[in-house]
Amino acid sequence: MLSFALGIGTQNTQGDWLEIYYPAPLFNPDASLVTAAQQALDAPQGNAAISFLPEDCTRLAKALEAAGHSAQAELAEALSASQRPLVAMFLDADQPPQTAPEVYLKLHLLSHRLVKPHGLDLTGMFGLLRNIAWTSEGAIDVEELPARRLKARMAGRALSVDCVDKFPKMTDYVVPTGIRIGDTARVRLGAYLGEGTTVMHEGFVNFNAGAEGPGMIEGRISAGVMVGKGSDLGGGCSTMGTLSGGGNIVIKVGEGCLIGANAGIGIPLGDRCTVEAGLYITAGSKVTLLDDQGQEVKTVSARELASQDDQLWRRNSQNGRIECLTNKSAIALNEALHAHN
Repeated sequence: MLSFALGIGTQNTQGDWLEIYYPAPLFNPDASLVTAAQQALDAPQGNAAISFLPEDCTRLAKALEAAGHSAQAELAEALSASQRPLVAMFLDADQPPQTAPEVYLKLHLLSHRLVKPHGLDLTGMFGLLRNIAWTSEGAIDVEELPARRLKARMAGRALSVDCVDKFPKMTDYVVPTGIRIGDTARVRLGAYLGEGTTVMHEGFVNFNAGAEGPGMIEGRISAGVMVGKGSDLGGGCSTMGTLSGGGNIVIKVGEGCLIGANAGIGIPLGDRCTVEAGLYITAGSKVTLLDDQGQEVKTVSARELASQDDQLWRRNSQNGRIECLTNKSAIALNEALHAHN
C-alpha cells in the first residue's frame, strides 16, 4: 500500500467533495494497519475512497488498536465527534487520480514532505477539483456561494471570500517544521518546503513544486519546479513551470544558486549558478559563451547549457547580448538568510 489516511472534508449540496483534510497521512503504511482498516470499513482492494459515518469510528478504532496502531486508533476515535463528512483513502498504487479525496491525499503527502515533487502521478487532477470559494466559513462551491452569502447575512454574519481557486493555501492543512512564510496565501497545498526555507511576502510556491531548504524565496516557484539546497530566488524573479510555457521540460534549480531580482529561467540550472538581476533566460535565447579571459568562444541556444554547473549568466550592458561564463566566485550565499534560530 502506497498511502493510507483518515480525513474530514466538505461536500456541496450534491454530495460532491470540495476539499479533504488529512490530519496524519501515512506513506508506505504497515500492511496490518491497512488490512484492519479495510476489514472494519468493508473497503475493496486497490485505490479506494471510502465514506464512513461517525458511528463507524469506534469499530474502526478498535480494529486499529487491536492491530497495534494506537495513533491511528486515537485519530479514528476523535473523528467520532465530527459533524462533517468522513473519508478513508486507500492508495494502493500510484496511478492518475480518480477522485478528489485521492488528489487531496497526494497534495498532503507533498506538503508533509513524505514525497518530493514529481514523485506522484497527478495526471488529470484539475478535472477532479471544483472551483471553490475559500471563505471565512470554509470551502463553498462557487455555484452555491450566493445562497450561502445571503444565509450568512440574514443570520447577521458577513461572509468573507479570501479567494476563488481549485487549491487552498497550504497552511490551512499543513505547517511543516522549520519554515517561515511571510504571506501564507501565496503557498498552495501541495507545495514542498524543506527545513530552513523562508518564503518572503512576495514569494510564491505552487503545488508539486518547492525548495529543499535552506533558502530564501522572494520570487515565484511555478508548478513542477524544485529549488535545490542553499539556493535563493530574488525579489520578483520567476521560474517557468510546465503550466506556464515550459512544456514537458522539467525546470529545476540546483544547489547554491542565485536568481537575481526580476530575473527568470526557462531552462534547468545546475549547481552554483548565478543569473543576473533582470535577465530572463528562455530555452531559445541566444547566448554568447566566454572563456576564462572573457573572450568570445561561440554562440549557442540556452537549452544547450541546461543543467550545467558553475555558470554566471549576464547581459552585456553595452551591446545587450546574453553572456555565459564560468562562475569562478561560486557565489558565497549569505548564511544569515538561511538562519532560522
